[in-house]
Amino acid sequence: MQRPRLLLPALALLIALVGCGRADPLRPDTLVVGLEGNPTALDPRLAQDAYSTRIVPLLFEGLFELDENAEPVPLLAADWYQPDDLTFIFSLAPGRRDPEGRELTAADVIYTLASLTDPRLRSPRSALFGRLEDLVALDDRTVLIRLKEPYAPILTDLTLGIVPAAAARGDGFAAAPAGTGPYRVERWETGAEVVLTPNPNYQGPKPAIPRLVFRVQPDDVTRTLALERGEVQLLLNNLPPDDLPSVIANPRLKVMQQPGVNYSYLGFNLKDEKLSDPRVRRAIALAIDRAKIADCLLEGTVTLADSLLAPGNWARAEVKSPGHDPAAAMALLDEAGYPDPDGPGPKPRFKLSYKTSTNKQRRWIADAIADQLGAVGIETEVRSYEWGVFFADILAGNFQMYSLTWVGITDPDIYYLAFHSASAPPAGSNRNRYGNPEVDRLAEEGRRTLDREGRRRAYAQIQSILADELPYVSLWYGNDLAAMDRRLVGFKFYPGGDFRSLSRARWE
Repeated sequence: MQRPRLLLPALALLIALVGCGRADPLRPDTLVVGLEGNPTALDPRLAQDAYSTRIVPLLFEGLFELDENAEPVPLLAADWYQPDDLTFIFSLAPGRRDPEGRELTAADVIYTLASLTDPRLRSPRSALFGRLEDLVALDDRTVLIRLKEPYAPILTDLTLGIVPAAAARGDGFAAAPAGTGPYRVERWETGAEVVLTPNPNYQGPKPAIPRLVFRVQPDDVTRTLALERGEVQLLLNNLPPDDLPSVIANPRLKVMQQPGVNYSYLGFNLKDEKLSDPRVRRAIALAIDRAKIADCLLEGTVTLADSLLAPGNWARAEVKSPGHDPAAAMALLDEAGYPDPDGPGPKPRFKLSYKTSTNKQRRWIADAIADQLGAVGIETEVRSYEWGVFFADILAGNFQMYSLTWVGITDPDIYYLAFHSASAPPAGSNRNRYGNPEVDRLAEEGRRTLDREGRRRAYAQIQSILADELPYVSLWYGNDLAAMDRRLVGFKFYPGGDFRSLSRARWE
């Protein structure tokens, strides 16, 4: 646990010394944002990693958007009504155009939603939209959506960005996707940067900062130094916690922080012989001292988690994660048939691999967890990979253990996406390949039940089952933390953790 800490004073000194230099001259037409990883897809139908989903709202608009309280409010839908529990009719706002001047119509909405269940697209949202019975264009600006059965989170799901059908059918859409949002993709160099410039046909207020550059900087030191030097003007939820004091002390910078809903967890391949045993998973949870890792490596920027839903979410149930208890962990491993072969000797009970990204902080966390598992006899090999390779392995099921973060969890329908047996990739995000018929039934009930109290009861039961079976080990909720140039005004947090407020930000 102490090895990473030895590096921190030297790093802080280096940052402080570099911070004494002059900042780069500010370009009033440009804002540079540092990203930890590379966006993999900016088509809203395909985006699922945090780097992609945070940028997409600058390019596309949905029928609805989530407001600051995580409630869906109309965006492209100028008006709507619901004749019955299964039918929704939406009137589109007029004059919404993509960068080529094409006006968004009902046909674009129907194309977008219908394409999600096309197996050729392989959209991770296909499971979410599999409940659509019918899509009808009543006229160019009116869409009727009919469901197969009542579906409570439909308005939240309709925050999905609508793609222009004519553009999306073209060959170049994946490389330069564009919708009716305030910006368009000017250039996208994979692994380097994404450059956005204004959509000339955007109906809303013209962005005050006409050029946004999202620069990929996987190395923590490089990213922090770029902020200190003025080469980057904004970091959102990717400032290393040990760098926070030096950034706060820098008079050219400012920090915004609030409790967040981003949920970090340890995941298991439930097809693995050892990890399919809930006793082994519970032993792993008992072996991990989350509080110690949070204090030593995360510097007070997280809150320990018990479920996917953060405090304050209306569907959160009072369940508890296993506390740190190495003795209980070892007893469970004995019970599961994995005795310690040589007591305090060097031989492990068994070996596991743990995949993570090359991000230094994530690697430190993985090393700390591996050390704690070693103390109960589980030898753990940490393997770190570039983000794209790592995430592809997780989607393919090529892992034993891994750690990831769910970003911007607001609706409890996340339990369908993450744990329903029909949501295994590529249809959804059940990356652990978890299967429990009762959880499937309750997740479906939570979708069908329209009153909030009924949904709350269904999700409380799911949380109780998951707390017992532990397909995830809950780690923590990360605070929303933005470090930025002091001259940037107008940035604010949204529940989904996205960058949409940059279209209204400005330099002063």
